[in-house]
Amino acid sequence: MKNENAAAGHLTRRNLLGQAVGAAGLLSALEPAGPADAQALPEGARRAGRVRESFDFAWKFLKGDVPGAQQPEFADANWRALDLPHDWSIEGAFSENAPAKGEGAYLPGGIGWYRKRFRMAESDRDRKVAIEFDGAYQNSEVWINGQYLGKRPYGFIGFGYDLTPHLNFGARDNLIAVKVDNSRQPNCRWYTGSGIYRHTWLVVTNRLYVPTWGAFITTPLVARDASLAQVKTKVRNEGKGVARCTLATRVLDRDGNVVAGVESAQDVSANDEYEFVQQVRVEKPNLWSPDSPYLYKVRSTVRDPGGIVDEYETPMGIREAVFDADKGFLLNGKPVKLNGVCLHSEGGAVGAAVPERVWERRLEVLQAMGCNSIRTSHNPYAPEFLDLCDKMGFLVMDEVFDEWKEPKPQTPNYGYRIYFDEWSEQDVTSFVHRDRNHPSVVLWSAGNEVVDQLVPAGAGTVRRLVGIFHREDPTRFVTVGCDRIVAEPVAVSQEFLEQLDVVGYNYVDRWRDRAEKYYSIDRQAFPHRRVIGTESPAMSSTRGDYRYLFPEIKLAAGHWGNDRGIDKEQLWRFVRTYDYVSGDHMWSGIDYLGEAAWPTKGSTSGVIDTCGFEKDGYYFYQSQWTTKTVLHLFPHWNWKGKEGDFIPVLCYTNCDSVELFVNGKSAGTQSYNFPRAGQGGPQQRNRVRRTTGDLHLSWTVPYQPGTLKAVGTRDGNTVATVEVATTGEPSAIGFSVDRETIAADRRDVAHIKVSILDAQGRVVPDAGNEVAFELQGEGRIIGLDSGDPASHEDYRGARRKAFNGLCLAIVQSTAKAGEIRLNASAAGLKAANVVVTTKG
Repeated sequence: MKNENAAAGHLTRRNLLGQAVGAAGLLSALEPAGPADAQALPEGARRAGRVRESFDFAWKFLKGDVPGAQQPEFADANWRALDLPHDWSIEGAFSENAPAKGEGAYLPGGIGWYRKRFRMAESDRDRKVAIEFDGAYQNSEVWINGQYLGKRPYGFIGFGYDLTPHLNFGARDNLIAVKVDNSRQPNCRWYTGSGIYRHTWLVVTNRLYVPTWGAFITTPLVARDASLAQVKTKVRNEGKGVARCTLATRVLDRDGNVVAGVESAQDVSANDEYEFVQQVRVEKPNLWSPDSPYLYKVRSTVRDPGGIVDEYETPMGIREAVFDADKGFLLNGKPVKLNGVCLHSEGGAVGAAVPERVWERRLEVLQAMGCNSIRTSHNPYAPEFLDLCDKMGFLVMDEVFDEWKEPKPQTPNYGYRIYFDEWSEQDVTSFVHRDRNHPSVVLWSAGNEVVDQLVPAGAGTVRRLVGIFHREDPTRFVTVGCDRIVAEPVAVSQEFLEQLDVVGYNYVDRWRDRAEKYYSIDRQAFPHRRVIGTESPAMSSTRGDYRYLFPEIKLAAGHWGNDRGIDKEQLWRFVRTYDYVSGDHMWSGIDYLGEAAWPTKGSTSGVIDTCGFEKDGYYFYQSQWTTKTVLHLFPHWNWKGKEGDFIPVLCYTNCDSVELFVNGKSAGTQSYNFPRAGQGGPQQRNRVRRTTGDLHLSWTVPYQPGTLKAVGTRDGNTVATVEVATTGEPSAIGFSVDRETIAADRRDVAHIKVSILDAQGRVVPDAGNEVAFELQGEGRIIGLDSGDPASHEDYRGARRKAFNGLCLAIVQSTAKAGEIRLNASAAGLKAANVVVTTKG
């Protein structure tokens, strides 16, 4: 029997997580009152209504399968103590013989068990208690006090169980046990991690309450003078008699002021549920957009004759999102080009258990590039990722599956297809209910490159899935990332494509003359089709590796050169020029684990590496997607032994002209202009004499040590200057930290960038020195990385070789306020240290 749906609710997760340690009355902050690993909730600590608390702390874990581990009396004294989220795969050793193969980054899967003891107050005996999991990969099974609760195969979506009938209250312990089975490999594209790799929550409510994901907010009328919000709220009665229920719905602005409200009353029968449908008018609303991601809060207050019994809060962004066959994507009535990237849900060195700050930093880097849209390829992300997109102003194409009924070559035996018939409707329904209140989500994706697009039954499958999306959320369109719209010998059928609200094109330039014509062929044949680029190749490369510039050097597998950059430039020209193309999502924004060929462990298709460091291609998109002045020159200028050899020098810029100097001598000026002003267009004060139709500039010069200098001009005025110099030998270690103060909450992290410097303080671009780390104080190292796709070093170790001059340390706080001191040393180099303050 399938379990009750439940998972992460809609409160601001950072606030909840920040309260989880150090706040009086919260379960996870209390000292154990029983055995050393039990947690207790004292009498009187709960208020009358809902309490939702982090359940992440003080678990025990064992890698392997052990019979009887679900029983409370099972001996687990020797098990490892840890906090959630937890990914055991990232802790393992890389092995060419790993069952997950390159799909899973050559890391281990297997089976793991988790156990946790806790206590419930006697005063909660008449209340409802549930546990919620934001995700466990995969095939999780859960027991409470030895009682089996259920199984959830799909590892990417939240689920939950009612604990109430099986709990002990007062002084007796409760034991929750979870088995996670990720042993059948490979089962997904790409790296997934293993274990309870997302947050867990304990939820206590009265018997009259709003169930998880019980509120659904839409904005049927959006206007700047006044907007209308419709709020559908389910209220469930698990009491013994009819409940006389009043639902008060209030809209609060960013400062907590009530700006609109409505009340309704309804009797709700015992063991029944009623859905209130209410409308509220918001005067002069702040509309949500990437430029102004304003969030309101909807507070649903449930009362019975005795008073308030539940309060449930949901974020709301007032916005209108439309895909149009002629105008492309419209947000609040204005055209917005989706400058998008595809991402994977792991976080490099931290694996699939990604701290929120890791994602926040990555999104900050993408936003600075001009990215405004994310495709969550190819499975549901953690709830807090979408919270960040709401808050930071990203538009999201929210994707649910990578496989339907037909297997993919990389997962021939154990992919999602083996669960699809039984679980797909429930998984899609849970997915939509969880995410449909996020203003950032503007488009659903039912699948990616599914083989079903090529078989006759596929049209029926997509029709069924789209129907579920429309039933659960009538307000958003649905797409699929199709990579065989034109293909030989078999292409996707028109019947399949006709089921989609928006047709998603993966690699629109893949087939024959579409490499030049892109969408134009289908635009003529299907003028009413809404289109979007769901996946296209990016300016892929291995950070700092310029061996591709020399034809005689053969690159190893996984080390990509930026040798198809012109193709991406031309595709961007087309997307930028034609309004009917809603936008594009390049593959990929960030390097990721998996999709690898040994000895590499991951893909370098991103414009940002796994450390979050920018590659050269990053600056191409920044030059096209932002209005800030961009002038980026590459490669580095350390080419000992190649004196006199001709070396290409490239530049990404939005200056109209750039002059290159080599050791003070001009190598000439190069210019481009895009978009060009046609006849009758806006007049330019200084018409640019173009030397190229490409969107990059280039020179070929003989190498001599010294300095490259680029001077960028716009309308004849110098607006930017950059230099690339030949450096000396490695001399010292340099540190920079993204934040000098973090929260003392056992969750927050700081990213410490480590640079290998010469005597003049310049990064040595080809340095590979091994750095040893030592941490003191209130923190721990949770990941060391360098961005090297072929490194097999332990992410949890104490040493890391720099890759092309750089590496990264991620440190996490404890629950105690104080300082974290990280020291770094390397043979022959001046050592360095940095201090991060942690505050309660």
